[in-house]
Amino acid sequence: MTQLLPITDFWQAPGPILDVRSPGEYAQGHLPNAVSFPLFSDQERALVGTCYKQRGQETAIELGLELVGPKMATLVKKAKVLAPERQVRLHCWRGGMRSGSVGWLLETSGLDVNLLAGGYKAFRRWVRATLALPRSIIVVGGMTGTGKTDILHALRQLGEQVLDLEGLANHRGSSYGALMLPPQPSTEQYENLIAEQWIGFDPNRPVWIEAESKRVGICCVPREIMDQMEASNTLEVLRSKSERLDLLVDVYGRANPDELVAATERLHKRLGGLQTQEAIEHIKRGELVAAAAIILTYYDRTYRHDLTRRGKQIPTVDVSDMSVLKSAQYLRCQVSEWGWYNS
Repeated sequence: MTQLLPITDFWQAPGPILDVRSPGEYAQGHLPNAVSFPLFSDQERALVGTCYKQRGQETAIELGLELVGPKMATLVKKAKVLAPERQVRLHCWRGGMRSGSVGWLLETSGLDVNLLAGGYKAFRRWVRATLALPRSIIVVGGMTGTGKTDILHALRQLGEQVLDLEGLANHRGSSYGALMLPPQPSTEQYENLIAEQWIGFDPNRPVWIEAESKRVGICCVPREIMDQMEASNTLEVLRSKSERLDLLVDVYGRANPDELVAATERLHKRLGGLQTQEAIEHIKRGELVAAAAIILTYYDRTYRHDLTRRGKQIPTVDVSDMSVLKSAQYLRCQVSEWGWYNS
């Protein structure tokens, strides 16, 4: 028998999550790990919506049945492939006709079905409430090339709670941030991914987060998280400039040179025409350390300006000549001495 479950129970229910909204709705944002299982295509959804507005609900339902009828067998076959254990979770936008109809079809075909009460709309309300949950945060700042992201990953391996805002955004947070990474999610989906991790963090232990601006590429960091970060303990990682240059070349040296040039050209107004051209010439000659040294002048200047603007005294941790793992262990030791684990 089909059950209607609130989001907390829906998460725990067995079976894959099938999102029966249109592909366009799914692309805009969806439950993490949900599979697109559209009842209507984007065009069909638009037709039904127009029919509803112009001719009323009854006629729109009849049109919907005409569109769905030929697909019913295919939907059942696809669901059985996705759910070999014959258990599925379904949702649409508001938990209404689309999920109810598909739920009836799959249940009639021998599957156990759980529906999300309130649909994706209810899930988005849950996301907003989850992002507002208070957590103890340690913010890790530092100039470009200090290896902050790698240190966070090492902290996670050491058992610390880490929220990787750049990893979830598929972006490293600079003009070069998208190179060699998959496409970014929408901001809505970014929030969904963050909320999924945020709810799982132990509120009695700190969450380590890299310092970010309000945007990571095209993704906006949720205001609820940003507000907590700005009020949290922050440290600055220091590393020698030569190490920073080596780290940057190690990361971006594998990128397509043409893409490196394009990313550098985007800095033209901020870096200056002469320095931009010099950096580009170095890239074309394969002199990436020299190019990175020029580009760092802009990022270092921007970082210092931001620190001055905030007017906040931040303790520093020098990890020069340390491996990533040693750096993570040293940071953990330092914040423990400062009493940040109990703040």
